[in-house]
Amino acid sequence: MGLDAVNARAVYRKITWRLIPYMFLLYIVNYLDRVNVGFAAMDIQRDLHFSNTVYGFGAGIYFLGSALFDLPSNLILTRVGARVWMARIMVSWGIISTLMMFMHSAESFYVLRFLLGVSEAGFFPGMIVYLTYWFPTHERARAVSRFMIATSLAGVVGGPLSSAVLRMNGWHGLAGWQWLFLTEGIPTIVLGISVLFLLRDSPDDAPWLSADEKSWLDEELLRDSERFGAASHHRLGDAFKLPALWVLAGAYFVSQVGVYIVNLWMPLILASFSHGAADSSVIDRYATFPYLAAAIMTLVVGWSSDKRKEQRWHIAGCLLLSAIGFAWVAVAHNMMIALCALTLAAVGLWSMMGPFWALTTSMLGGTAAAGAVAILQIVGGVGGFTGPYTIGRLRDATHSFAGGLLAMSGLAVCAALLALAVRRPRAVAETVKS
Repeated sequence: MGLDAVNARAVYRKITWRLIPYMFLLYIVNYLDRVNVGFAAMDIQRDLHFSNTVYGFGAGIYFLGSALFDLPSNLILTRVGARVWMARIMVSWGIISTLMMFMHSAESFYVLRFLLGVSEAGFFPGMIVYLTYWFPTHERARAVSRFMIATSLAGVVGGPLSSAVLRMNGWHGLAGWQWLFLTEGIPTIVLGISVLFLLRDSPDDAPWLSADEKSWLDEELLRDSERFGAASHHRLGDAFKLPALWVLAGAYFVSQVGVYIVNLWMPLILASFSHGAADSSVIDRYATFPYLAAAIMTLVVGWSSDKRKEQRWHIAGCLLLSAIGFAWVAVAHNMMIALCALTLAAVGLWSMMGPFWALTTSMLGGTAAAGAVAILQIVGGVGGFTGPYTIGRLRDATHSFAGGLLAMSGLAVCAALLALAVRRPRAVAETVKS
């Protein structure tokens, strides 16, 4: 066929259909195991007598475990390959997630959530790095967006699924939340084993690409890395020395504070407007709407970013949208208004991820890219802990969510300004201009 005869759109379409649906499924399972504690929050607090502070700390400590091990996990992935390492991650987190059904005290809650973070460390940053093996920068925001809508659709699926499982309360002597951890943990172990057979480490290992398509894609990825700086920034130390990375880290920290306020506190925030009139199953059904809207807009923003070859303003615009949403829910007076406001916040926070990861991975390659994504996940993990814990402490202290939500709104505005301040390395900027 020859390299000149390769149809670029057909190659990217083939890669997308071969990789994204499977990665999407893996990420949905990952996200459900990470945030199912939010859907079960009302029942866990009632059965185990947890205060908001205990719940917030336990929900958030997951991210400290993840943050400690994201970087070494990602570096190991670049050495042993995505297939083996992703299988290891999934099987181990499935086991810990299942063991969550046995927690009986604040201490056991803290330990198991921390171990869940340790076992899951490297999954998401590994997947982001894995996408750079297949998609150049100008295709990457859409690829990341298609993969990342799993996080929002996990909320759509997770609400009704969790409600159905929670209604098994008392069956065979187990509480509904125990069934939730059991039924969502076991499939993860099975899927983890499937990774060994279905995931390919790189395009060169893909039997569904022809020799010409592999050669063409290798050249495309090489040209892309030379154009945007990844070729000249590929050592781990290059990630630490890139100023743009640390600016992006500030924006990402704030985004993860917000994401996990939505994930882990939304059912309780909505319940605070019902004054006991709605049970957990009703609240969980309402909580699917923000995730559905976020899934749709994540695809739209990813498409727009790739079409315009622009990331900074897309990221900043999404963060400002989330700032409006958090401020709005802080002053809401009924559940429907609060739901609309949380939808706006979720849309902004989830939609920014496609352009955000496309911008980050365009400037770094190899070990540097793996390190940079892991560094951002570490910073984001601290944010994931800070948000749920702070909201819990403020709720116990003030008997209101308003103060924490207004603070989050202000942080989102600051993060938008940070996104606009990002500058590519000078050599990269000159190359792009020329």
